[in-house]
Amino acid sequence: MSDASGCHRPSPWHPLASFRARAPRTASESETKKIMERIETDVVIVGAGAAGLTAANKLKDAGESVVVLEARDRVGGRLWTGDVDGAMLEIGGQWVSPDQDALIETLAELGLETYTRYREGKNVYIAEDGERRLFEGEIFPVPAKTEGEIVGLIEKLDALVAEIDPDAPWEHPRAKELDEISFAEWLGTQTDDEEAKLNIGMFIAGAMLTKPTHAFSALQALLMAASAGSFSNLVDADFILDARVVGGLQQVPLGLAAKLGDAVRLNQPVRKIRWNPDDLAEGVVAVTDSIEVHAKRVILAVPPILYSRISYEPPLPRRQHQLHQHLSMGFVIKVHAVYETPFWREQGLSGTAFSPYELSHEAYDNTNHGDTRGTLVGFVSDEEADGVFALSAEERKAKILESLSHYYGPEALDPVVYYESDWGSEEWTRGAYAASFDMGGLARYGADLRKNVGPIHFACSDMAGKGYQHVDGAIRMGRLVAEQILNEQSLAS
Repeated sequence: MSDASGCHRPSPWHPLASFRARAPRTASESETKKIMERIETDVVIVGAGAAGLTAANKLKDAGESVVVLEARDRVGGRLWTGDVDGAMLEIGGQWVSPDQDALIETLAELGLETYTRYREGKNVYIAEDGERRLFEGEIFPVPAKTEGEIVGLIEKLDALVAEIDPDAPWEHPRAKELDEISFAEWLGTQTDDEEAKLNIGMFIAGAMLTKPTHAFSALQALLMAASAGSFSNLVDADFILDARVVGGLQQVPLGLAAKLGDAVRLNQPVRKIRWNPDDLAEGVVAVTDSIEVHAKRVILAVPPILYSRISYEPPLPRRQHQLHQHLSMGFVIKVHAVYETPFWREQGLSGTAFSPYELSHEAYDNTNHGDTRGTLVGFVSDEEADGVFALSAEERKAKILESLSHYYGPEALDPVVYYESDWGSEEWTRGAYAASFDMGGLARYGADLRKNVGPIHFACSDMAGKGYQHVDGAIRMGRLVAEQILNEQSLAS
């Protein structure tokens, strides 16, 4: 079986056999089963990612009964540790940074260990003329004028970010103004140095929102930086990409799911949600192809772009219809290349590489804990990703490996394992890393993004403040929505 990348799709790798895909019913079983299975519970959660599973556990610990319905044949959502030709690869999210308190607390609760990303040696930067330059520290080896412009832009952005509440960026006095100018246009008002603009834009556009800088607003960029504490944190790879989990980050949702047992139901895409706005005491019904779950409340713990995959009776209010249409996913290819040895270390390289002029705009040493083989991970984002997907799988692989070879030398051309994570082709994700608003959307609709509609609540990393787009944000949102529901229950009793 292959995905859109032309590479073998991995089997989900994890130690908890109970959360492997359940075998589908045979046609005869499906035909003879005339009555939907009916389940009654306090809260039904749609989506078995970090947000949904965190909410489910918090509610369960408070004495509420829960059922989690997951469309995929695995738990984890955008966290997926896969086995590809004998190599363990982090298909989805993978890094832990020191400020991600919610994630770090969860790792401790689950007894999971972390290890520091390899970073010894020099980093690589490719200039516009193709010159390969080695450097240390956070600032790229660019001409002195450009370096000054980059430092100045970082200082200006840090000052603005300090004024932004990541949970309510729309409350900034200049929110509307900043949301009506693209980040590309804003950068142009600050400097005429093209290399400086490209490099600053790369950290937000290519590395985070995975959209071109003309496609999102300055306010959206400030939210992205505020979610990490500062713009300086975003440009510091040793901070934002600090550590990894031994065995893979998918062990977080796997561990959370294990605590819920049979309450997690796989292969159950929710088709319909019914509720009575005139009598909230009737609760809500979530309907799959084979199950009806009757509950007091439902949590949609999936990316906002998937809300429209569900039919609602009655329909969601106009406000929700509109705001959800102003959110879209970015697009990035995460490239994994495994080699017999981490040969770049022998050259005195850290594995960290950047260039706004390369097809792969950034790359890192991604070698697994205790592995004798070496792994590089690179990223091809937004419009560049569009371009390579117009090629055949082999042509695309050749171009991407050629880009990596510009950083690491000709040995990068011949990996023993090669794989492309293409979340844009995933039926239940449809992009990466997360959803962001179009121009003007954040100031206009942001305040309504988390608001519940009757018994329908929303939680995912796409709507987090701190930890936006990261598993830390997903955990925070899972906790937040669970607390909201428990508070509502308390007030009603």
